[in-house]
Amino acid sequence: MTIKNFSLGGDLPVRRLGFGAMRLAMGTFDGPPRPAESGIAVLRRAVELGVNHIDTAGFYGRGDVRANELIRTALTPYRADLVIATKVGPLPGPTGAPSEQATPEQLRGLVEADLRALGLDRLDLVYLRVGGMTGPGGESIAERFAVLAGLRAEGLIRHLGVSNVDAVQLAEARAIAPVAAVQNRHTGEPGLLSECEQAGIAYVPYFPLGGGARPLDADRLDAVAARLGATTAQVGIAALLAASPSVLAIPGTGSLDHLAENLAADRLELTDQDLADLRG
Repeated sequence: MTIKNFSLGGDLPVRRLGFGAMRLAMGTFDGPPRPAESGIAVLRRAVELGVNHIDTAGFYGRGDVRANELIRTALTPYRADLVIATKVGPLPGPTGAPSEQATPEQLRGLVEADLRALGLDRLDLVYLRVGGMTGPGGESIAERFAVLAGLRAEGLIRHLGVSNVDAVQLAEARAIAPVAAVQNRHTGEPGLLSECEQAGIAYVPYFPLGGGARPLDADRLDAVAARLGATTAQVGIAALLAASPSVLAIPGTGSLDHLAENLAADRLELTDQDLADLRG
């Protein structure tokens, strides 16, 4: 049976199937904003269905519709067991997409902005998101991560994470302060998962279903889904959860129907044959 929970940072128990907030405010970074009311409804229903790990960022938004404000409006006063993770580092580029990177001097302001927007005195988990819209670039992250470590020492942050990193960057961060979570693209560097397992670090793949494109390994997923009477998305999420007890899945949606479908995935038990078929 798939383990349902994970202790984030060793002291924050979360359900391994959480919720990603990027699509609450918009379908894509260059698309129109979604109505705020729909995002609020999705958030409230997610928590009703047992979600206690929400992944967000200050740059998740379009126009006046911002994910962090939706979270605060929908969920305050926050439940005691709710863990909110956010990311800092990206800044809007010329098109409005988060294609630029903050300097070390700008990171405090970004953390403080997230605190205000979410209505919190301390952030549960803050990732340093590095690089642009592509994969890990290999640049040093030490100076920027040290700034976040300082904010953690001040009590503004409980746990630290890194996002879009390679093994060298992860080691660089861990030499400065404890890393509670790594958030990389689902198709990123596979060796990092083993390192996270050994170190008790959560591994949180983003775009777990392909980011709105055709699902990853769609042909294999479709075949297993047909056999189980499940949807392709449900099999994809269940396969992630079965891959390692250190994996936290954060599928996002702006739809109540898709939300219910996604969150039902942790009730789907994949057999050894299902997993073998998915691996090909």
